[in-house]
Amino acid sequence: MADLNQPTQENLTVIIDGIKAKLNMANTAVMRPEDFDLANYEDLLYLYNMVQKKTTFSINEMTAIVEELGAMRKQK
Repeated sequence: MADLNQPTQENLTVIIDGIKAKLNMANTAVMRPEDFDLANYEDLLYLYNMVQKKTTFSINEMTAIVEELGAMRKQK
């Protein structure tokens, strides 16, 4: 298991892929690791750890998580 405390691009990929897998997101193309900046790494890691601890998500929780991820995406 990688040490996710280190803010690397590889770990960012693990975090984003882990969140997508746990949420069973249908449209995963909207969440690509390269769309996120390492400046948000700690927030993404926090979100990842929170998501990994839960077994189910309500619609409201899913919406909040997706909105949070959207807010952290790089601005084009």
